[in-house]
Amino acid sequence: MDRFFLLSPERLFMKKHYTTEQWRAMDAAHHLHPFSDAQSLNQQGARVITKAQGVYLWDSDGQRITDGMAGLWCVNIGYGRQDLPEVAKQQMLELPYYNTFFKTTHPAVAQLSQLLAQVAPAGYEHIFYTNSGSEAIDTMIRMVRHYWDGQGKKEKKVLIGRWNGYHGSTIGGSSLGGMRYMHEQGDLPIPGIAHIEQPWWYQHGKDMKPDEFGLLAARWLEQKILEIGPDKVAAFVGEPIQGAGGVIIPPASYWPEVERICRQYDVLLVADEVICGFGRTGEWFGFQHFGFTPDLFTTAKGLSSGYQPIGAVFVGERVAQGLLAGGDFNHGFTYSGHPVAAAVAHANVQALRDEGIVARVKQEVGPYMQQRWRELFTPFAHVDDVRGVGLIQAFTLVKDKATRQRFADEGEMGTLCRDIFFRNNLIMRACGDHIVCAPPLVITKAEVDEMLAVAVRCVAKFEQTIKERGLV
Repeated sequence: MDRFFLLSPERLFMKKHYTTEQWRAMDAAHHLHPFSDAQSLNQQGARVITKAQGVYLWDSDGQRITDGMAGLWCVNIGYGRQDLPEVAKQQMLELPYYNTFFKTTHPAVAQLSQLLAQVAPAGYEHIFYTNSGSEAIDTMIRMVRHYWDGQGKKEKKVLIGRWNGYHGSTIGGSSLGGMRYMHEQGDLPIPGIAHIEQPWWYQHGKDMKPDEFGLLAARWLEQKILEIGPDKVAAFVGEPIQGAGGVIIPPASYWPEVERICRQYDVLLVADEVICGFGRTGEWFGFQHFGFTPDLFTTAKGLSSGYQPIGAVFVGERVAQGLLAGGDFNHGFTYSGHPVAAAVAHANVQALRDEGIVARVKQEVGPYMQQRWRELFTPFAHVDDVRGVGLIQAFTLVKDKATRQRFADEGEMGTLCRDIFFRNNLIMRACGDHIVCAPPLVITKAEVDEMLAVAVRCVAKFEQTIKERGLV
């Protein structure tokens, strides 16, 4: 028997012989989907996505779909690249896998680490690899606590997050995140986690000016630190822009004041860059847009544009020196720095830089998207707080704009609107009653216009529907 067995092209592409109904039946029989009601989904049947190119997807019935969410906030470089699969193929042929335990490394992870240190601002020379953003958060939690142990401050264990923040769905990430519906499953949060209110001016700012509110919201952190005790607080962790929480964009005054407070009370500052990182805001990282300097930051998603599962924790000099001072950091994953994922991530980051994709978001398509987003959606009767930065944007569905009255059943209107989008072959996401959009960074102005033209028709249909149903 031959040492290597290669599947024939016919066997590799057997999927083409199945019908949509057959794929759905297989899926319903065996596949448990994330964040889903399995019974309801199986009765309805999942939509089968079969191919993609640029900013578009195609389903098994041949319908073209505009992906206004870049997969799951991640396909920054767009679908259908030929260079990234070729890099993966070559790496698989050369070294498909080896671990980074046992005093070993490999060229792919070494080269990626060097490149990431170059694209990050000065001071982030050390990177720890994971397989996802959730794992990056759990790694960060352990790293922060290990750091303080090494400084002889073993009481500094508490990490502070924000209500409605999202940091993944592992036990640590779910606990640090502020999604109460996630806390209800699994007896969360774990000990050593606290939360403060989110900096959403529209909901909490009342008659305050945004910058005035930003300072107030930042000082909620100071109040929590003093309540717990500065000698017990290890870190504050926040997304520069809250993604799954509904694209909550803090006022410009917020993050600099948060940083000042963290420095005053010797609390580490951590930015969760899983969504904002690698160009989403028009800067390489979201903290650059808001003008603050974290001690660590977590990444994933745009690191490989979703072409391979990989995440990373960037460690600033202060924490890195603590970790490099000696002693084991007893943490890691079988696939930390996986050679194929690292090689693909390297090619992806190179392309984002060398093809000027991140710069184009800041200078060209991002400003255009924000202008059109505001022009088109602000006039709707039940759309308010129209907002965005770069290529991440949102608006909130409200019952009464004049009084900022929200709909009673949070999420019901968002789901209704989202489903209208989906039926019209446009993917945007409902986070509660927020409609959010984060297309691939390679989207053109013409594609922005095409996408938003469909979105406007869908929102008009939504407003017509809620009137006909007597919901407003």
